[in-house]
Amino acid sequence: MNEIQLEKVDFEPGKSFKLFSPRLRNTFLWHYHPEFELVYVEADAGIRHVGSHISGYTQSDLVFIGSSIPHLNFDYRLRSEYHQVVIQLREDFLGSAIGLSPEFSVIHQLFKRAGAGVAFYGETKTIVAERLKQLHNLSSFKQLIELMDIFHFLANSNEYDLLNDDGISMQFFLKDKVRMGAVYEYIDANYNRKPDVNIVAEKVHLTTPAFCRYFKRQTNMTFTDFVNQYRIDMAKNLLMQDKNITETCYAVGFESLSYFNKLFNKITGKNPSDFKKSWIIRQ
Repeated sequence: MNEIQLEKVDFEPGKSFKLFSPRLRNTFLWHYHPEFELVYVEADAGIRHVGSHISGYTQSDLVFIGSSIPHLNFDYRLRSEYHQVVIQLREDFLGSAIGLSPEFSVIHQLFKRAGAGVAFYGETKTIVAERLKQLHNLSSFKQLIELMDIFHFLANSNEYDLLNDDGISMQFFLKDKVRMGAVYEYIDANYNRKPDVNIVAEKVHLTTPAFCRYFKRQTNMTFTDFVNQYRIDMAKNLLMQDKNITETCYAVGFESLSYFNKLFNKITGKNPSDFKKSWIIRQ
């Protein structure tokens, strides 16, 4: 098993940021880099893993990630077509100005919050998504000006969630040698059956009790809870493809329709029927 990867980010000469649209869905890239990163992805449903935070996203995700925070590529294991915009900023993107210029004070606070990973939602996500999609039409200088205005807009928004506790130690993740890749691969191949914690523990060369402790420390979830959330994320994907609720329930590995409905509501805040209706209305 390989260690967490340090990604080397190459910038074009004379540029303080990198704008690109990576496509890595068949690659488990659990990595970190000193550069800040703003990620927008449109997809039916995917995995968000930033620091110790693991959750699923539906339709789209907008996340700002601080320096050296380990994270998984947001297009990992996506099954349908998707679009992604990634902006990587030099660690000294604004130099000393960000901390000294009063005009940058709110942006400075945003960059501090990014140390925990920040996920945006609602109108904020919608507006910023459209602006990010248009960046490639601008000159390099105008891209920079637009980025600063986007960061100012994000900094003044209240539509965000911090993904990790303020006191989290990222050094734990940087030193971690047990790869989550094997865990993801096993769950992805077996979520619709009966994933066995003993098998996955053996895959990462740990005893079952040691793996359970490791997994809880790494994800703040038990293995069973993580598998169930993964199943619900897959279920959302199927419902958005117009599968009915009963066939979706059994397709993702649940044996009880009532339990599926209860767990779906607990995780998403909606029952499967309401989720499907809301998705149809948005189309």
